[in-house]
Amino acid sequence: MQATQQSQNIQTLLESEKEAARIVQQARQYRVQRLKDARTEAAKEIEEYRTVKEQEFTAFQSSRAGTTQDAQSTIDKETEEKLSNISGAYTTHKDDVLRKLLDRVVLVQPELHRNLKKQQ
Repeated sequence: MQATQQSQNIQTLLESEKEAARIVQQARQYRVQRLKDARTEAAKEIEEYRTVKEQEFTAFQSSRAGTTQDAQSTIDKETEEKLSNISGAYTTHKDDVLRKLLDRVVLVQPELHRNLKKQQ
């Protein structure tokens, strides 16, 4: 009877060990599943965050692009105005400048150099 009792106790112990191993295995599987779920959730959050930031960036870029184009058009207008002013001044004063240059070159009045006058 004692052998039967020991055999029964051993059988109960083995069943308990199997149950414990099954519980440990389930806990491991549950932990692995939770890690996979956490990774998946983190990937979703990262993708959502990336999408939001890309939208913000494109909105920022488009708002700045308009400003840059406006500034460029303003600079172009100012440049055209300055070029037209310079061209107008050129055409207005061209004849006077040419006349003055030619007068200086052609109408030379010979005179002694000022240093030469001091020596005499």
